[in-house]
Amino acid sequence: MSDALFGWRTPDWRTREGHPADSELFSALHGQCFARAWSEEEFESLLSEPGVVAHIACDRPGAPMVGLALSRIAADEAEILSIAILPARRGRGGGHALLAAHLNALAGRGVARVFLEVDEENTSANILYARFGFREVGRREAYYARADGTKGAARVLSAALR
Repeated sequence: MSDALFGWRTPDWRTREGHPADSELFSALHGQCFARAWSEEEFESLLSEPGVVAHIACDRPGAPMVGLALSRIAADEAEILSIAILPARRGRGGGHALLAAHLNALAGRGVARVFLEVDEENTSANILYARFGFREVGRREAYYARADGTKGAARVLSAALR
């Protein structure tokens, strides 16, 4: 499957597969993007599983990691467990480049359908996923903890890769 399938916007973005040795990087970045960070041990365990696919994104060649994507494959379906770009690097095409590379890798491994959950209030992520053909297939009320103590709903989205 060609990278052009999902239309790269920013040619400077680079991605590579993530490995268990990257668990410290994954945990540090995750902690800057989410209220409940996954530990280095959690990432090491996930990255060691045979059905897990992970990607690291950098916004220029040789730069430090500024994005991550992590999915688990089961048969011909996958669930995106986490995807994030550092807050200071958002809005520059990185989410698009990272998601395109990740979905292409999943399709290359025989995945036909992908699922994910996204906070209903995460407008930029919801717009990005819609551009990639994700559609709502369910909701989880009171799923995401908010800083003010309230809980927000998660939209369950799905997209066909073939």
